[in-house]
Amino acid sequence: MRTTLRRLLLLFCVLRYGARLLWSAAPRTHRLHWIASLTARVSTSADARDALHRALPQLGPLVSAFADYGVQHPQVFVQSLHDAASLIGRTETALAAPLPPAAVVPALRAALGRAPEAVFASIDLNAMESTIAEQVHGARLIAPENATRGDGGYFDVAVKLLRAGEVERIGDDIAVLQWVARLLERFVPSARELQLHTMAQTLAAEVQRRFDLRAEAASLSQTGQHFSNDNRVVVPEVVWGLSTDRALVIERIDTLAVTDLDGLRRHDIDLEALAERLVEVVVEQAFEHGFFHAALDAERLRVSIEPRTPGRLVFGDGKTMTTLSEPEREFFIHGANALFEQDYGRLAAMHREVGHVASHTRDEVLEAELRTRAEPHFAEPTERRSAAALLQHLLGAIEPFGGHVSPALTLAHQTLARAESIALALAPNMDTWSVVKGVLKGLAREDLGHRGWLKRLSRELPHLAMLPRVPTLVVQGLQHWHDAGAQRDSHVWLTQLNREQRLTQRLLWACALCGALLGAGAIWLGR
Repeated sequence: MRTTLRRLLLLFCVLRYGARLLWSAAPRTHRLHWIASLTARVSTSADARDALHRALPQLGPLVSAFADYGVQHPQVFVQSLHDAASLIGRTETALAAPLPPAAVVPALRAALGRAPEAVFASIDLNAMESTIAEQVHGARLIAPENATRGDGGYFDVAVKLLRAGEVERIGDDIAVLQWVARLLERFVPSARELQLHTMAQTLAAEVQRRFDLRAEAASLSQTGQHFSNDNRVVVPEVVWGLSTDRALVIERIDTLAVTDLDGLRRHDIDLEALAERLVEVVVEQAFEHGFFHAALDAERLRVSIEPRTPGRLVFGDGKTMTTLSEPEREFFIHGANALFEQDYGRLAAMHREVGHVASHTRDEVLEAELRTRAEPHFAEPTERRSAAALLQHLLGAIEPFGGHVSPALTLAHQTLARAESIALALAPNMDTWSVVKGVLKGLAREDLGHRGWLKRLSRELPHLAMLPRVPTLVVQGLQHWHDAGAQRDSHVWLTQLNREQRLTQRLLWACALCGALLGAGAIWLGR
């Protein structure tokens, strides 16, 4: 019902303001005649789209090119949506306005399914942070025994609360957008060419993902497992007993933004060590664990200033996580090492073997393209080299040959580039080239060593467990093939069988006759 009302409201706005725009643009002396003539000319024009492009020579092709690129590269929407949401959240807008303190307790009661005073010893009704459709409050749990890192008889938490009304309105707006896109595709050929409805569906999926607090809690939990024994990173613990679809309760850690250089210095944080730690962790997160932040944001990347975890990176945002498959991860690791070693022939062969380019692509041509792109980077002094800029050619050199890599690999490289940019902001003289190269070489050695062998063996063990069943599976397969063949063409099969039987009988008679002749000849010669 709400969506229908919004559709009607949209139609009313289009008609009202579109008519006002035409009325204002028309000459005052003969407005009605001018509007009627304009409508007639547009309706009878066979080249209306070309005329629009001539009137707007830059905007039309730009919009078309962006739409085509967005359809082919859905990861554009992930990054763009994240950046836009962060920008809106940092400005004073109605979308980012928090609930008033008087409305927080009822909203928490509805989100948690219980009274807030039953689980929190105290809660700050003024939001610490507020973004689109969600806000964060500081609180203290009554029962710290539910958490594993509580100290001193209490456990401080951060409560992320969804503003249900705004989420519903955003969902309605997305539904209206999909309706408009579907309507345009039905009546406008150029809209079908741009696949507007597909773009709207991608946008709707990303918006829904952004407000899925259970998925965010699961991402934080998995990230915490990956870095459970790592003294470079701390991940807030999720209080699962209090986390719902509309509220997320996690451990509260005192932090500073990684961009707050003065604050970090006041807390005696070594910025060069922090920058190196950041690059190492981001590379390992993407290419060792294969589960990483798809939109690494310097504004939301935090550093712990607590006495027990000083200087550690805090990964407390699990909204935009992406997974790399094992083949993608292995390709990037070994392809990057081939590029660092300037072994362009091996890298060209790897591109062809994994299917990034057509099988008929000549390795020596792709090798020459890689060499042309990469060698200028090696000509620069080490301190001026950029690992992210070099590795861009690992993925981009195949484009002239009609090749492409997965969106997840592109996102992983973009995350690496952002990490390198943040690290250089922390320590301008840092040699990010050597850090990235060292981490990727270490991952390659581990992949080729006994650990990699054991990991591959563990992946194959479920298949090896089927070995005792192989004879049975073979017999079943042959029986199935026999039955299928008999049902598919029994007459041909019987004809072939009778022919083989006749040939076998003739061969047996010929063998018997030859044997008899040889026996008779041997007896005769013996006499």
